[in-house]
Amino acid sequence: MGDSKNKRNLTRLAACALWIVAWQAASLLIGSKILLASPLDTLRALLSIVMSERFVPTVWFSFSHVATGFLAAFVLGVALGFVAARHPVVRELLAPVVLAFKSIPVACIVVLLLIWVGSREVSRIAVFLMAFPALYLATVEGLGQVDQKIEEMLGIFGVSALRRLLAHTWPSLLPYLMATSRNACGMAWKAGVAAELIGTPMGSIGERVYQSKILLETADLFAWTVIIVAVSYACERAFLWALRATGPLSLRLSVPRGGGQQLRLEAAPIKLINATIGHGDVAVVPNLSFSLAAGERGILTDASGSGKTTLLHTCAGLLPALKGEAAVPRTLSMVFQETRLIEALAAEQNVLLVGAGGRTSEQVRALLAELLPQDALGRPVRELSGGQRRRVEIVRAMAHPSAAVLLDEPFSSLDDEAHRVAACFVLRHLDGRTLLVASHAPEDEALLDARHVSLG
Repeated sequence: MGDSKNKRNLTRLAACALWIVAWQAASLLIGSKILLASPLDTLRALLSIVMSERFVPTVWFSFSHVATGFLAAFVLGVALGFVAARHPVVRELLAPVVLAFKSIPVACIVVLLLIWVGSREVSRIAVFLMAFPALYLATVEGLGQVDQKIEEMLGIFGVSALRRLLAHTWPSLLPYLMATSRNACGMAWKAGVAAELIGTPMGSIGERVYQSKILLETADLFAWTVIIVAVSYACERAFLWALRATGPLSLRLSVPRGGGQQLRLEAAPIKLINATIGHGDVAVVPNLSFSLAAGERGILTDASGSGKTTLLHTCAGLLPALKGEAAVPRTLSMVFQETRLIEALAAEQNVLLVGAGGRTSEQVRALLAELLPQDALGRPVRELSGGQRRRVEIVRAMAHPSAAVLLDEPFSSLDDEAHRVAACFVLRHLDGRTLLVASHAPEDEALLDARHVSLG
């Protein structure tokens, strides 16, 4: 991989050298420093500018205006994006403004800003107006793609809104912001310098470019262009590095340390009376009545498509009963039919994230070690096998303090021995809670010592 990278870098350097040679040849052919300064003339001008006393203050003036304008656009764009993603009315209200910012030429905006605020602030506001629409729209789009099944899982386990943001929402949104910022940083510098070029505030890069144009100092113009490109590239890399670093940081901050008072909740009953369950307006099981007393264990073994998952989701509060009465516990632990883990977190962190009943990190690792090999404990769960990931979900459900436990095909993807060990683990850590399981395995009724419950 290192050889491939070196080869790619050499290819890029060779391409740059080729274009510099072509530039030098064109300059010699034209024979006018005013029309086309040579690379050597540009280099001399660049060195002269960099060594001058005005260089640092000039670059700082433009940098401070572009940076503050871009950061303001980033903060407000992301904040309003969150609000708009949650409230469609806000999204519709902002749509005309965002479209206007996207469509109006920068030059027209700059002329208006010169009238309203004067030349010194024009670049800052122009950068903001250029960057805001892209960052706002990227936030709205990214939040629209956040996995709602993971959000449901975190809600079931009672994870706070802040921890949800840190563990799932922000890492899911980050790739969209990274891709947009990669382009927006460069565009911010283009808009900022263009605004300075029109407004010519004293002490700015734009003012120096304008002076080079007035005095026909083509070499200085090229040198300032090189400086703009270099500073723009450095700003882009620095901002992307900082933005990328927020991903691992947010994941670390999302996970509580664990420890404290051991939590135990009283078991609660589950009861449905003449309840019709289903999705939307489509009934899956009509007139269903059954109950589990507090601390009782029940198992559903009906055929696929009969409504077992629908029932568990109704008991979890994810689906309302279409008719009748459904009395379900307020606090639940659940294993879903499909895997729902925070992929970048390790097994221990996935358990601690949802609350582990006051257990310390060491106690959680010991709990996981009952079902998982030691080499699987410290790795992100995305690196684990399907069976190992399933066992992490079982540990998470049993470690979380709740009044009832719902398990939807909890032992799928496990071999016979792992299946038996996992079932024993569930019984060992049930702690008297109510248990409702959906399973296709006939032996689970005996393994879990559960009463058969039918949907028929």
